[in-house]
Amino acid sequence: MADKKHPDNDASAAGVPDDGTAAAGAAAADAASASEADGTADGIEEDELTVQDILDAAEREEAEPTSEHLADLKRVTAEYANYRRRTEANRAIEKERVTGDIVKVLIPVLDDIYRAEKHGDLVPDSAFATIAAKLRASVERLGLTSFGTVGDPFDPTMHEAIFQQPSAAVDTETVGDVAETGYYLGSTLLRAAKVVVQVPSDG
Repeated sequence: MADKKHPDNDASAAGVPDDGTAAAGAAAADAASASEADGTADGIEEDELTVQDILDAAEREEAEPTSEHLADLKRVTAEYANYRRRTEANRAIEKERVTGDIVKVLIPVLDDIYRAEKHGDLVPDSAFATIAAKLRASVERLGLTSFGTVGDPFDPTMHEAIFQQPSAAVDTETVGDVAETGYYLGSTLLRAAKVVVQVPSDG
């Protein structure tokens, strides 16, 4: 009985020429093996990275920072400067608000002192006059300033007119009398001065 021949043997026996497929496959296998070997080598190199390598790289970056890192540093510095300015501004506003709340409680007492002084009840060198002077000095240290004096030009942004009085003695609207003193705390208007306004008369 005849032996069965392998197809490859038949092809060789039949004289079919080799088209190089086998050789190409072998070359591809060799390349894949080489690639895997390279990958393994790369992995080994990465595994060999030491802490000292990282520290050296950080020192080089610090000595010669990249333009990207310089831009980040400038941005962070600018943001911090803006934060400080906002914080200081908010702190000043909050301080003025709290001081204003305290001073507003004392304004009625200052009104009583002003009326007593206006009517001649604040006798110089008396105990009452001494206490009044200390109180005024204390609120002035807090930044409180009073305004509203007879003869001042009338200013509707800081004066509240309670009465108009025609007068031939004035050429412009002028404060003729002060019913209630006005107060500023720093640049903040706490209370407008209530005044009698003298206006030029036709006659």
